[in-house]
Amino acid sequence: MSSPLVFDIIFFMQDKLRKIYEMLLMNYGSPSLPEGDPLEVLIKTVLSQNTNDRNRDLAFERLKRLFPNWEALLEASEEELSECLKPAGLNRQKARWIKGILERIKDKFGRLDLRGLCEMGKEEALKWLLGIKGIGMKTAHCVLAFGCGHDVFPVDTHILRICKRLGLLPPKVDLQKAHEVLSQLVPREIARELHVLLIRYGQKVCKARTPLCSDCLFPEECLYHPRANGREGN
Repeated sequence: MSSPLVFDIIFFMQDKLRKIYEMLLMNYGSPSLPEGDPLEVLIKTVLSQNTNDRNRDLAFERLKRLFPNWEALLEASEEELSECLKPAGLNRQKARWIKGILERIKDKFGRLDLRGLCEMGKEEALKWLLGIKGIGMKTAHCVLAFGCGHDVFPVDTHILRICKRLGLLPPKVDLQKAHEVLSQLVPREIARELHVLLIRYGQKVCKARTPLCSDCLFPEECLYHPRANGREGN
């Protein structure tokens, strides 16, 4: 049984996350959620691995132009698909993954349609997705959040970095553990919007190598900020 201290810590962290959400909402407004067909969300998220949104979108647009439907894509050669996916980088690997993913979906649901996944329980659906090569924790959570509308919290590299800097996660925690921790902490009602807002903040302000600390919304909370480390002048 969890001790009162553990409950106090969880309550404190959830309150902190709500305040972070409210500050981001105040500055960026209510975000548009990238919702869509679960299979499209899955393929787009696979393409987004180790690249930026622009390159992902270029590759996905080429894919949609070249292959009129998912069946045509599945029947294409790996080489043909790999050439199509060049803008996204790691194109040979992603081509192999995507063909394997489509084969597993057809085996599971009898057709190239992932909407049946949304009828499964969240834990069952997550376990099934994670059993497919090329699908990790972030990709699986994105499908559940934005393809199925579940209140789950995907963690990408922007979110991992920001949560470490704000003291929400230990400095050396990896993405796998971050999902486990934050899934217990992030209030369900703000999970999807907070995901989008934190990514926007990570892209605009809390960057990996050159964060714009002068524009920081959380200078008192951030362990990276000069003020928190006593480097700021009086």
